[in-house]
Formats: sequence, C-alpha cells, structure tokens
Amino acid sequence: MSEPNGASVVIVGGGATGLSAGWWLAREGIDVLVIDKGIVGWEASGRNGGGCTHPFSPLFKEEQRLWPMMDELLGYPTEFCPRRIRIAMDEEQMQRYGRARQHAVRQGFVSEPLDAQQVRELVPLAGDNIAGGYLHSFGGHANPQRTVQAYAWAMQDHGGRVLQHTTVQGFITNGGKVTAVRTNRGTIGCDTLVIAAGPQINHLAGSLGISVPMVAARAEMIVTEPLPLMPIGGVDGNGLYGRQTLRGNLAYGGGPHEWLEISDNDVPHRSSTPLMRNIAARLAELFPRAAHARAIRSWAGIIENTPDGRPVIERVTSPDNLVIATLSSIGFGLSPATGHAIRDLVVDGVCCFAELSSLGLSRFDKLEPDWIDLQGWR
Repeated sequence: MSEPNGASVVIVGGGATGLSAGWWLAREGIDVLVIDKGIVGWEASGRNGGGCTHPFSPLFKEEQRLWPMMDELLGYPTEFCPRRIRIAMDEEQMQRYGRARQHAVRQGFVSEPLDAQQVRELVPLAGDNIAGGYLHSFGGHANPQRTVQAYAWAMQDHGGRVLQHTTVQGFITNGGKVTAVRTNRGTIGCDTLVIAAGPQINHLAGSLGISVPMVAARAEMIVTEPLPLMPIGGVDGNGLYGRQTLRGNLAYGGGPHEWLEISDNDVPHRSSTPLMRNIAARLAELFPRAAHARAIRSWAGIIENTPDGRPVIERVTSPDNLVIATLSSIGFGLSPATGHAIRDLVVDGVCCFAELSSLGLSRFDKLEPDWIDLQGWR
C-alpha cells in the first residue's frame, strides 16, 4: 500500500475517540485518514473497564441513544451489555452515588436504589460488607478491544483509512489553517485536522500555540480467571470500575494513579506491581466471594486528566480548521457520542445535539499556574 499524501480530514490519534470520529465522517463519504504512532486502540482505549455510563456529561443522552445500536451501525460486535449496578460500601457512598442517580432521573432515565440484600441477589459475588447500591437501567458496558477494532473496520468499510506506526513530528500552517501533518513517513496534507491523541495532545496542540492543561497517569487493569456469570456484569464500587466478561473474567481497574511526565510522543507501557496489588485488594473487598480467584493478567494504559476531570471538545478559532478532543479518562464510554460531536464540528462547525460550551478550553483561562501541585498530582 502506498503512503497517503493527504486527506480531507486527518485525525491524529487512533483511540476510541479518533476512530469513532473517523467512522462518523467516513460513513458520509468524507475522505478521512486516522494516523497513530502505534497500533489503534493500544493505549487506554483498549485497556479500560468498558463502562458506558456518564450521566454528568452533556453527551450523556447521545451516549445512551447510540450504544444499544452500535453493533448494528458498525456491522461488528462490541459486546455491549445494558444496565449497570453501583455498589456503595457505606452510607456516605450511598448518598454520594445517589447524586448521579438523581441527575440521570432528571434527564428521563430510570435508576432504582437497592438495599444490601437486593444487591447480593443481582451480584452474587458481593458480600455482607456493603450498604446498598443503585441499579441503573441505562448505561452498561462493552468490550474495549472489540469496540476499537469495530470502529476501525467499519471506518475502512466506508472508505476511511488508517495509518499505524506513524509518528507526528509537527504541522505546517498557512493562512491561519493547518495545511499538513509532518510524520516520520512523510508529509500528509489536510483540509481539517482533528487532534485526539490522548496524553500526547498537549504536546501536539502546544506546537500550534494551544495549551491544553492536563496530566498523564498510568491506568491499571487486572483480569481474573473466569467465574460464574452474574445476572448483571457491569458493576462498579469501592473506587473500582470494570465488568465481567462474557467468559466470566473480572476485568477491573481504578486508582490510585501513578502520575507521569510526558513531554513528547514517548509513552511508557509497563504495569506497576504496587498498583496492581492495591486494585486486587479492593476487588476482593468488593467481591468477597471472588477473593479466591487468581489474577491471570494485567494491563497498563496511559490516560489524560484535565484539572476539572471533564473533557475538552472544541473547534478552535486559530488555526480555524482544528478540532481538539481530549476526554480526560472517560473517552471509551462516550466515544459513540464524541465521534458524532466531532463530525458535527468538522462538517457544520457546531454540535447539533448537545451544548458543548462547558467543554471548551476557555474555562481554564484563570487556571492557577501551580494547579498540578494544588491537585496533588505529582
């Protein structure tokens, strides 16, 4: 295959966000090329808990509308499973998690509070150390690895292209626009550029004079041997997020994070044994009846974190053909809706289904210079 010398839309970043955006654009016949420094989905997009439940996002309604249709729309399996349970280990967590329930209910979704016995009936691996929980009739979970591959295949089915093992080295601008992307495999021209490169986004956007405040962190996941299937496989709690796979494995992760310094395209991939032990201990607390299960593998993916934990999705004014998208560690679940939003920003200049002003960079205009230290993220 010959190296491409240009595309109408070039997307930097082959994670769930970039691939979803590429699919949304390609299905309308737009010439789109996704480039990634490694293999698509190799970072956190393919190494996460697979949750699809984000009631505080302005993209929430579209996220919920799309997920049940994604297998049909993409033409490939995502293993999406509806509904989700959130377990509260104590009354304080019960009250805190109740705020997410109230927010979802106000938007027309159904969520039921559960007492401890009701939780154990739906989550047989849970023990006697819980206060209760919530059963969300919305949300759910999907298989991250299958989903990112489905996005890539579906995009290619519509004529989109993927270029892997391609490192961005810089950009060429002219007349207030980005006209080309310089890579280790040559220069690639573009009419519109989307940067959806996860923890590298600040480095890449910074070369265009745009500051995207964020800190990178290593996100850990552990996977157990298969266990009997529970009635509902998507269960969060004890500071953990994850799911039970269709084979019965428990795949879970969650802080504490190991904060990383990333100044260029280099991203470390190694797992961290102390973090894995912490996750395993809390998983045994969440599911005491699975405490005997062996952890058979682990993953490490690098996530980006903005100061307020919310995504940035914006078509900037300079260069005026650039869209920035960083999802602050919740990119996988929102990816069907995020791809739609990016499609709208690229084609129409504005999102047609959600108000995105709260996700703009201007909210950080008065950010303290030492915000990282104030957050304790070092």
